[in-house]
Amino acid sequence: MIFFFFAFLTLLGAGIILLTRNVLYAAFALMLTFLGVAGLYVFAGADFIAATQVMVYVGGILILVVFGVMLSNRIGGAPVLSERSRMLGGSLLSILLLTVLLQAIFSQPWKETAWLAGRQPQLTEVKSIGLLLMSDYVIAFELAGLLLLIALIAAAFLARESAQSESSGEEGTT
Repeated sequence: MIFFFFAFLTLLGAGIILLTRNVLYAAFALMLTFLGVAGLYVFAGADFIAATQVMVYVGGILILVVFGVMLSNRIGGAPVLSERSRMLGGSLLSILLLTVLLQAIFSQPWKETAWLAGRQPQLTEVKSIGLLLMSDYVIAFELAGLLLLIALIAAAFLARESAQSESSGEEGTT
């Protein structure tokens, strides 16, 4: 049942992205799609990829897109929903999400971990990837971080340059 919920969430978000004309709504629908895909990764047994999906895409890239859209001053129009209906919808969605999470937590057959039982813990997928990133692939890991830093600085430079050219163009026309 939960698998179908995440599949529906993914398809619903993708459908909203296709049908909406508002960029901000599309960004929030993209968040739904990313969260749905992360849930599907959990069901596929890829816990590291699911956590990476949430942290990188939902936590990083999507927030950057939302801030970029919100700071661009190109979204106009009156709000579609009133404040009261948004509060009611958000509250109902929060209660539904809390109910699903609590049901998943309490229905899970929790096992005793190896370190509590005095046994040597097994190497999990996340731990083995972490050990490889900090030993064998540390150079690639550092280069990827450096590449992301360069891209961030370049994006800030391009945004600043376009803002200066827009302000100089507006001063010349007035």
